Amino acid sequence: MTRLELQGVTRTYGTGTAALTVLHGVDLTIEQGDYVAVVGPSGSGKSTLLNIMGALDRPTSGRVLLDGDDLTSYSDARLSRMRGAHLGFVFQQFFLLERRSALENVSDGLLYQGVRRPERRRRAADALRRVGLGHRLDHTPGELSGGECQRVAVARALVHRPGVLLADEPTGNLDTASGRAVLELFDVLHAEGATIVVITHDESVAARMPRVVAMRDGRVESDQRRGVAV
Repeated sequence: MTRLELQGVTRTYGTGTAALTVLHGVDLTIEQGDYVAVVGPSGSGKSTLLNIMGALDRPTSGRVLLDGDDLTSYSDARLSRMRGAHLGFVFQQFFLLERRSALENVSDGLLYQGVRRPERRRRAADALRRVGLGHRLDHTPGELSGGECQRVAVARALVHRPGVLLADEPTGNLDTASGRAVLELFDVLHAEGATIVVITHDESVAARMPRVVAMRDGRVESDQRRGVAV
């Protein structure tokens, strides 16, 4: 089953002589259960690609389909609702509210879905236990390590049970041990059936994933699944 599909996607910023095209006619398909690393040098278009895939940005041309629905036809409000229901995001920066507990940071992710407070807290606690933080529910980000903060961010991304999890350099701000713990969590989620796309410049991160998409100069340079071209 195809979860996410990009068809001839371009992204240009600016106009006239100042125009900069970051993506050039990208075609990419993400299937249910895929575990994909998107790699490439700085400036290759990786993060722009993730923003387009996650409907955080719109393509200049081309189409983005989620479960067959063309997202390029959606209004901003409809896109926002779709992201909240179907996509989860993990970024290099944790983006946690400093004065809110881990439980509150995660439960707040359900605010815009109309979930009542007791259910929000129950589901947030379940998500935090899933990432190994059941004993840190009441701790604020300042009381957590970097690795723990990233696991809170993963729990927040998972709490609404997204169809696709998108991660942009999720280990970039972590020490080796903490980064390994986050990747091991992704491995478990993938084994449970999650569809995961990870943007990374780290070859050791990409090496643990069964599919690697290489970007260069805004184009897909190669798409390999365990050494076999997709």
